[in-house]
Amino acid sequence: MKFNSKALTVLLIFSLYNPTTLQLQNHQNHQQQEQEEDNPITRFQNYLRIKTAHPTPDYPSAISYLTSQAQSIGLKTLTLEFVPSKPLLLVTWEGSNPSLPSILLNSHIDSVPAEPSKWIYPPFSATKTSDGKIYARGSQDDKCIAMQYLEAIRNLKFSHNFKPIRTIHISYVPDEEIGGFNGAAKLAASEEFKDLNVGFMLDEGQASTNEKFRVFYADRSPWWLIIKALGMPGHGSRMFDNSAMEILMKSVEVMTRYREKQFDLVKAGLAMNSEVISVNPVYLKAGTPSPSGFVMNMQPSEAEAGFDVRLPPLADPDLLEKRIADEWAPHYKNMTFQLSPKGPSRDHMGRPLMTATNDSNPWWGVFEKAIVAAGGTLSKPEILASTTDARYMRQLGIPTLGFSPMTNTPILLHEHNEFLKDTVFLNGINIYESVIRSLSSFEGRDTA
Repeated sequence: MKFNSKALTVLLIFSLYNPTTLQLQNHQNHQQQEQEEDNPITRFQNYLRIKTAHPTPDYPSAISYLTSQAQSIGLKTLTLEFVPSKPLLLVTWEGSNPSLPSILLNSHIDSVPAEPSKWIYPPFSATKTSDGKIYARGSQDDKCIAMQYLEAIRNLKFSHNFKPIRTIHISYVPDEEIGGFNGAAKLAASEEFKDLNVGFMLDEGQASTNEKFRVFYADRSPWWLIIKALGMPGHGSRMFDNSAMEILMKSVEVMTRYREKQFDLVKAGLAMNSEVISVNPVYLKAGTPSPSGFVMNMQPSEAEAGFDVRLPPLADPDLLEKRIADEWAPHYKNMTFQLSPKGPSRDHMGRPLMTATNDSNPWWGVFEKAIVAAGGTLSKPEILASTTDARYMRQLGIPTLGFSPMTNTPILLHEHNEFLKDTVFLNGINIYESVIRSLSSFEGRDTA
């Protein structure tokens, strides 16, 4: 049968506008769109769009999303709530020998607040730019590892038909950004945690600005210091000794000199930032309030300042407290102080909260080899300058490493315009595949 050009045109038009043909094309296009949208990057973006920033983190939506993702790959889930409105999620991939101590992968659900006006894109839009940067609060800290754990297990199960020997647990916990007291701390102290029989844990780390992965064997301990000064009030024009503000300012000068000496060690390359004691002012409070602000012609009788103090694991807290009492806030100068540790600084046997990164810790060798097997290189193990939930596990004597597989990435946690490149996120999944495979296949002794 032969068709002239006119007949072919009519036939083509009929086929294009035929309802059945259009319906089939629409279905195929929709199916293709769904396939394109349901991938590791889009699943990561979906999680980033859940607003879990303080002071009102949406924990229920986050738990619901993570639960659906875990169940979609055949993992068991359990939601616990030790404190009202502070849920946490446990995900389990049971091993062939559940009598062996398990592996725990931890990630916190919450994030710090973001100021939308200071961002290029809305901080919970998870906007992906043409060069692959995904902008969102929590993209580095630490929603990336939350999804990478699941994506790595998805690949191991379905692409490699891998079955772990040791049971693997994932814990998604609340409130890490405000201390973890109602999250990881409650979990670590629970009977449910004892039943997990954890032998080794991985928690969050930080990005690396070069090609080597960073790994952390300890955190600095946070202490909150408040110093107060009392003095005689007086007219704003007078110059006299021992006003509250003068006493406080002199004390701050002494503390500043100490801070500079510590920082000089870092700048000289003699110590890393995380290996010194940091003392950073966070607020000043003084003055006599007025309807328009403060009474400017009156010197106040009280003044106080607050400081964020971080101690590396080998620092002596007793010596620090003596320095504060003798030099920074001496009683004879009408000064007082409050020093509040925010969490543990020693384990259950009185040892510093540190995980060995040598042959005395068999887990270290397994972890290190897994990184190399995935084509990665580790930098020198570090102390984390800040603080994570890892301290609650180290307090129990559980070997714990901080690790977030981000290389060639600027460190943007808690900053404006936090982002993570899609290629870095995807490479992290490959790294976790190797790490999870190796850790869960380890049948040696847990301790040397």
